[in-house]
Amino acid sequence: MGIREVIHTARAPAAIGPYVQGIKASGSMVFTSGQIPLDPETMEVVEGGVEAQAEQVFKNVLAVVEAAGGSAVHIVKNGIFLKNMADFEKVNKIYARFFGDMPPARFCVEVSRLPKDVLIEMDCIACLN
Repeated sequence: MGIREVIHTARAPAAIGPYVQGIKASGSMVFTSGQIPLDPETMEVVEGGVEAQAEQVFKNVLAVVEAAGGSAVHIVKNGIFLKNMADFEKVNKIYARFFGDMPPARFCVEVSRLPKDVLIEMDCIACLN
């Protein structure tokens, strides 16, 4: 491996633009692209509101990190983009299930629009052993 290795897994949606699912940098850092709530098998947006979409987004991000050899404990930073900040508490409840008592650093911002008009997008940085 050079400075960076492209990470790809069928367990997360394929890129829908000029980017990759993730990058493993220098063998220890993983930077994921933003993940939206696409079901990787159908490449369709999951239905069920922001809770179902958040659940899928977190699964997608975790799938990319796992494809690089990591797990949720290796995630050190998340960025969350919400269509509506009124969904913040709903997303936090699901987020807490995924990241437990030691969640990573994070930012969360409201944006006017996301790809495919989804309600949430998230990326992350993970640090592998």
